[in-house]
Amino acid sequence: MEQKKALHWADQTAEKIIAEWGDRESYTCASGITPSGTVHVGNFREMISVDLVVRALRDRGKKVRFIYSWDDYDVFRKVPANMPNPEMLEKYLRFPITMVPDPWGRDSSYARHHEVDVETVLPKVGIHPEFLYQAERYRSGMYAEGMRKALENREHLKTILDKYRDEDHKIQGEWWPISVFCSACNRDTTEILDWDGDGGLHYRCESCGHEEVGDLRTLKGAKLVWRVDWPMRWAFEKVDFEPAGKDHHTEGGSFDTSKHVVRDVYGRNPPVTFRYDFIGIKGSPGKMSSSKGKVVDLPDLLRVYQPEVVRYLFAGTRPNTEFVISFDLDVIKIYEDYDRTERIYWGTEKAKDEETRERESRIYELSQVEKVPSEAPFQVPFRHLCNLLLIHQGDVERVLQEFPPLTAEQEALIRQRANCAWYWIEECAPEDFRFAVRRPGEKAELSDAETNAIRRLRDEVVANLDSFADEKFVAEAIYKAAQDSGVDSKTMFKAAYQALIGKDQGPRLAGFLKTLGKDKVLDILSVY
Repeated sequence: MEQKKALHWADQTAEKIIAEWGDRESYTCASGITPSGTVHVGNFREMISVDLVVRALRDRGKKVRFIYSWDDYDVFRKVPANMPNPEMLEKYLRFPITMVPDPWGRDSSYARHHEVDVETVLPKVGIHPEFLYQAERYRSGMYAEGMRKALENREHLKTILDKYRDEDHKIQGEWWPISVFCSACNRDTTEILDWDGDGGLHYRCESCGHEEVGDLRTLKGAKLVWRVDWPMRWAFEKVDFEPAGKDHHTEGGSFDTSKHVVRDVYGRNPPVTFRYDFIGIKGSPGKMSSSKGKVVDLPDLLRVYQPEVVRYLFAGTRPNTEFVISFDLDVIKIYEDYDRTERIYWGTEKAKDEETRERESRIYELSQVEKVPSEAPFQVPFRHLCNLLLIHQGDVERVLQEFPPLTAEQEALIRQRANCAWYWIEECAPEDFRFAVRRPGEKAELSDAETNAIRRLRDEVVANLDSFADEKFVAEAIYKAAQDSGVDSKTMFKAAYQALIGKDQGPRLAGFLKTLGKDKVLDILSVY
């Protein structure tokens, strides 16, 4: 297999993993989240960042175990604003998320609902991790030894945690690295009273008064606190790489603490990592938060962006760079940028230098859902596709007839882009971008000068439309018609748009006339 140059950050990270852990046959890359609410695109950034590194390792001939942990044994602390049936959900606060009912009634639990939403959509963008469910693993006794080790080292753990806290936040009094969900009422409102040095853990519930001594190997409600749980699992799963958000990567944050814990208590080096930054949504300031319900998720992206373009957004941006995902007119530019990268890969556009060509080609490879197409895709610029869809009122099949014969692979990509474009037009595009072509017989209210200009446009330009070699010659003819009719070009364009779509402006006129076609335009302008 061809060795990839480390021009892309995913390749650079893959080489760092190999350098730090040694040239092994196989590596483990990890990611994960608490399914406390809708899994948003900020969370997705971690998933795809890991996937890109996984691909870079595999391109180097390595086997990779890509694990994704659902932390569904975390506490249900707050009802997000975008959830149905909030009164019902309120009754389950302080329960493990996996024991909260699904308010939609579709899945076995609240946690499972959010997990299924993600698991069903990830294959659409070519991401296929092995999912681990932490509630299931804790309840099975899988982590009993990890919990026991934490209890044996609890004083040392307390010292480690305090090292990364200021004086006001150091642990006061007795502290335990384990929390317990009450076996009677299922809440985490428990106090650990004692541990017998073996398996017996004595606790009492403050909510319901239940008290018991349970065995760590069979006590289903016991779990490690976050800054001990994370490093324990690094050791248990032998994780070689895991990124984290900049909140975890702040100095003295949970990543620093966990690195110390995994070395001192669990006897393993911490994984290679990098910090990924937050994502903004245009018009929605501030960090997205699942718990607040103010989110944009992956299905939202896929309604507007082709899967390859979704991947491109992340593959083409370094993880530690904050960026904005747009649903406004910038969508057009993002598609144009992707198309340019595609042309560079297929050699139909020249990059400024060889390094740029290699980097853009690598971004293109990593942007593909599964593999690079077997042939160069047939490109239809997003803006032009939007105009065609507006002309044909969203009829994708009619739009496809505008193109030369396509292979099945090429047609599938154009059809997908067209569906995204029409959704964007209807749901996201600014009002002044949208238009509807007038039907024959409809007449705009024009001045005498404007009417005269439209007649010249019809008789001198449109009537001869088929004779012009390209749009440049059409544009020149439009300007000449304006001059001959005694109006300036601005007046001509405004009159033309009013006559054709009932607006003062619209798509570039020369191309628009060519796209509409001679016969259609003549029919519309015949009333003048």
